[in-house]
Amino acid sequence: MLDTEVAGFLALLNENFPAVETMTGADARAATKARQVPPTNLDDVRSAEDVTIPVDGGTIGARVYTPHDSGHDSGHDSAAGAVRRPLIVFAHGGGFVFCDLESHDGFCRQLSRAVDAVVVSVDYRLAPEHRAPTAAEDVYAALLWASARHDELGTDPERVLVAGDSAGGNLAAVVSLMARDRQGPALAGQALLGAVIDPACDTPSFDTYAEGWFNSAAAMRWYWEQYLGPEARLPDPPELVAPGRAASLAGLPPAVVVITGADPLRDEGERYAEQLAAAGVPVLTRIHPRLFHGLLTFMTLRAGQSARELLYADLRRLLRVSA
Repeated sequence: MLDTEVAGFLALLNENFPAVETMTGADARAATKARQVPPTNLDDVRSAEDVTIPVDGGTIGARVYTPHDSGHDSGHDSAAGAVRRPLIVFAHGGGFVFCDLESHDGFCRQLSRAVDAVVVSVDYRLAPEHRAPTAAEDVYAALLWASARHDELGTDPERVLVAGDSAGGNLAAVVSLMARDRQGPALAGQALLGAVIDPACDTPSFDTYAEGWFNSAAAMRWYWEQYLGPEARLPDPPELVAPGRAASLAGLPPAVVVITGADPLRDEGERYAEQLAAAGVPVLTRIHPRLFHGLLTFMTLRAGQSARELLYADLRRLLRVSA
């Protein structure tokens, strides 16, 4: 059973959030943008710098968050004596269709501060104008860009992690495979937060939570149609969009897999965590049965904060950031 705050917020979302499957991608973006809440605490990190990253076919934006100096032991470059923080490359959610740097600004600020890490939030190109695997290639390009600038960013090349929520969790999982198969950069971890894993949409949780839980089964199928195209053709290789269909998951970086229980995506998240573990990948799975999809990055909801704090603690351990 959901607690009172979560249930009330869910009812509000169900009443006011548009049925995206009835819209065009542009209309869905406009409707989502209109509901964004501007950040109110803009000095909670030392800097939040917008940058431009070259990609195949043009450029994309990104935002680099650097935290204030803290009491955490973030590691040092023994040669230069400079503080070296972990690097987190983050991909936002939004069904591959909407959301942007602003929609996840509050979460990225808190993530940077809580983990004492430099966070690079990626404004990857969106569907349906840019079909799969453009978004994954953009996030991989951002990983390459950031990994070539460890001195400039003050980051540690041995503590690089990719992370994402929802569709962004899919991109983080896919980019982990890309980094393995394209000989780098080396990753210390991947954090998959309510991740979209497979376009089949055929697990039992898709029936259980098909309607009334903010992220609906109909919306998920529409997101995949925008990303893959009307015929839903998978690229070659298929793991560029469906990481669980890779020939092997062996050799991937340790994973933190966060799953919300009241979510059509619940079962595919659990199944992917099991696949990773079966391939010998260290996996920490956190299941929050009383939360629904997206709550980890809804910063105005207090009920999600305990799950976020647990995530930050898990990432600090994975990235060897001591208190």
